[in-house]
Amino acid sequence: MIVSHHLFLSDTGKVLPHWQQAFADLKALRFADPVMVLPAPDIVWLRLGAERPFREQLLAAREQVGQHPYVVMSDLPNDDEALAVFALGARGYCNSHASAAVLQQIASVVLQGGLWIGASLMQRMVGMSAQAVSPAPTTPAKDLAALLTHRELEVAQIVVSGASNKEIAAKLGIAERTVKSHVGAIFEKLGVRDRLQLALLIRNQSAV
Repeated sequence: MIVSHHLFLSDTGKVLPHWQQAFADLKALRFADPVMVLPAPDIVWLRLGAERPFREQLLAAREQVGQHPYVVMSDLPNDDEALAVFALGARGYCNSHASAAVLQQIASVVLQGGLWIGASLMQRMVGMSAQAVSPAPTTPAKDLAALLTHRELEVAQIVVSGASNKEIAAKLGIAERTVKSHVGAIFEKLGVRDRLQLALLIRNQSAV
């Protein structure tokens, strides 16, 4: 079991119940609080406040706690803000009120070096030139069906639509943990790190 350390940074330092449910040993700080977090965080979760521009808050967070993988959380998320924070180097973007299960899923993706992107933004990025944000694999699979099982191919195609693991499980009538296992196997077989890379790969295959 991999033990990871999570720091939640915000204007108030308040911890929402589902954050604590997701990561029992999390640390919380307010902006400008003395930084005495040991060990160093594996992920910094930055909850945006309404009083300052998000760019200023992300830069201030880096100055305060250092260069770590950042997941930006917004009470009112939107795709334009998400694109902007990814351009500033964030590794994830989500609703501040996302469930504990979703937060754990985000952490898993980010800790493996991937990006966490919401469904609507994924579709938008797949339709544009998104390689600069999360480049597609340099050696794409020539035949996805030859590398994936029938079930994995089904899961991959639904992932590309932007569905979460929970939604995929409901659609296919299987357990969510089974979906998680399939997604991990798909990433490993195709050499991708996250859902966006998978979507770009499948899009490129369809265009051939």
